[in-house]
This record gives sequence, structure tokens and C-alpha cells, in this order.
Amino acid sequence: MDVNVLTSTQQETGSPDDTVKPLFETSSGERVYRNENTIVVRLQKNHNCLITSYVNGGYSENLEAVFNHQPPPTEGCRSEDMEGGSVEAYIRIHARKLGLNPDKVAAMMTAAKMKNAAIATRSFRTLEVTAIVTAGIEVNGGRAGDPASWHEENGKSVYVGGTIVTILIINAHLPAHALTRAVMTATEAKTVAIQQLMAPSKYSTGIATGSGTDQICVISAMDSSDVLTWTGKHSKVGELIALCVIEATTKALELQTGLCADSQRDMLVRMERYGIDEKRYWEVASSPSFDGENRKAPFIRTLREFAKNPAIVAMTASILHICDEVSWGLVPEPAGKRAALSMMKGLPGLAGMQREPDWGWMLDEKKSIPENWIRLGAWCVKNTCGENK
Repeated sequence: MDVNVLTSTQQETGSPDDTVKPLFETSSGERVYRNENTIVVRLQKNHNCLITSYVNGGYSENLEAVFNHQPPPTEGCRSEDMEGGSVEAYIRIHARKLGLNPDKVAAMMTAAKMKNAAIATRSFRTLEVTAIVTAGIEVNGGRAGDPASWHEENGKSVYVGGTIVTILIINAHLPAHALTRAVMTATEAKTVAIQQLMAPSKYSTGIATGSGTDQICVISAMDSSDVLTWTGKHSKVGELIALCVIEATTKALELQTGLCADSQRDMLVRMERYGIDEKRYWEVASSPSFDGENRKAPFIRTLREFAKNPAIVAMTASILHICDEVSWGLVPEPAGKRAALSMMKGLPGLAGMQREPDWGWMLDEKKSIPENWIRLGAWCVKNTCGENK
């Protein structure tokens, strides 16, 4: 299969500079520029695009440029506190600062740093797809269907930190309907990247599907003789779109916040979406029902080591997936709980312990799966501390 892969991650060097400098160029001549807070894609003539921009957003055939921008933080993240008093005014002001015609530009905004952008390009024969992504979901990562953060009314809007911004450049002609389907394919691919990292929602116990303020732009070349009418998963261009977006999103998340496979290989990190942390483990371990000395410092130290054991992370993932299946209605709760409690009995041996707890005292089917898991984990850690004294 004639597929070439190029990943380009450009890190800023030296002192901050407001000058827009070349960052990347596609094989078909689209030029991408960057300064400290903005990535600009200058469009050649006869390009069309679909973009989620407050200014000149939607479908367009007459834009000269699109940009991704990190605005200065405002108190309370309120749009009315931005320069110009609104998102629309701010975009026009910043376009002029970049030397762009505000009437011929569209923009997306994020709290992610432009130096942490990731670029992925894939090609097949004469077809080329490039994804340019900035990403951060540590503040407002969420799962579709989570409780909302705000309600827009009477023209009031709220700017929120975080956001995954995706710019797709395709060197073929995509009619309007194909651009729209490309957005669907890219959105699914973004979710694949997030779910492969098991990134948690900040608003529920679910796995995130994106942030609440994600944005996208898809650009195609209308003067290309290669007209693509289908950009879904079954098409080659759909495959390239998805692979580029997965690759660039994964890398951008790592660059922006350190979210990666290594950071997720931790029991405590996996438990965060249930509001469970070191403090909660210590509260359980130091309760009167637990025998042994209550020495917090060695307990926390041992807990952190325990949490990074790959086998324990794997068991944690399995236990939590049962919780997910129960919440989705795929497994009845009593059956899921029985399966989870049965699995938990293997934890002491998996952790290399020489003894087991009194299971009749330790596990309780009346308690939730996470509550039983915390209780057993706290017992294992506390007794490991005792064995290592």
C-alpha cells in the first residue's frame, strides 16, 4: 500500500516572537505559519472550506486565511472581557494585527499553546491529507451527553479553557457535502484518540469524547481535477483523515498536558473520574475498622508505587469497564458486581502479597464496585507497608 507518513512537531526555540514565521508547507503549496499565539493557514485561490468560526464561519469559497489562536486569559473566561468586547470583535482585531483582511478570514480559539501543535501528513498515490492539531482537555474534557456548563441566551457567550482545534488540508476537491462528512470522520477520529488514552470526563464518570469547545476547519482545493464525493470511513480519503487526526491529536495532547500512554498507566489516574484520590484511600485505610499503624507518609509512598504496577492498572481498567457496562445498561448491576468482586479476590496475589484478607469482612455486595475496590486496595497497601517495616 502506497502510504507515506510524516509527523512534524515543531517546538518553539529562543525568546517569544510576535513575527509570523513559516511552520509547514503541504506538497500542493498551502503554507502554514506560526507566531507565539497563532497558527495561520494562508489559502490559495479556488479553495473552499467548512469551519466552526464565529466570524465568517460555516461553508465558504472566498476566504484568504484561517487561523487558530490562543487569546490572553480573561477573568472568568468571559467573552465580554476580551479586547473589543466580544469574540467576533476580538477575531477581527487580531486578524488586522496579523495583516489579514477581517472580511476574508475565519478563526478558532483555544487555551492550548501554539508551540504544542502537532502536524500529521499521510498520502496515497496523488492524494494527501494534513492535520494540524492543538489540544487540551484537562480543564473541560467531557463526554457527549454530560451535564451542560452553560446556556446561551440573548447573545451572551462564555469562553472556556481547553479545546481541541483541528485544521484539515486536503489536496483534492471536496464539494460542500463531502466537507461536511469529512467533519464527521474527523470528529470520530478525535474521539478514538481520546478514548485510546482513556481520558476522563470532568463532568461525569464517563470517558471524554472531546472538550466542550472543540473546533474544526476542513480545507479543499476546488481547482483540483480529483473530485472526492465521499469522505466517510469506507473511502481512502476517510481513512487518511482519521489516521492523521488520531496521530496529531494524540501527540498534541501529550505536548500540551503530558496526557499519554505512560501518564495513564496509573491506578490513581484511572480512578480520578470517580472522584477517588490518595486522600480517599488514606481515609479508608486509617478508619477504625482497619488494623495496623496509621502512618500516612509511608502509606502514600507505597500507594503510589502500588498504583503504577502494570498488572494492577490492568485489573483496575477491567473493574472500571464493568462499571461502565453497568452504567450503559449492557450488564445488570448484580451480575456486574458479582463478576467484579470475584476478580478482586485475585488482587492480593497479583500484588505479590503473602496473605489475604477475611473476604467476608472485606467485600460487601451492598456497596458499590468502586467502594469495594478502594477498600481492598487500601488494605493491600496498608499491609504492604506493614510487611516492609
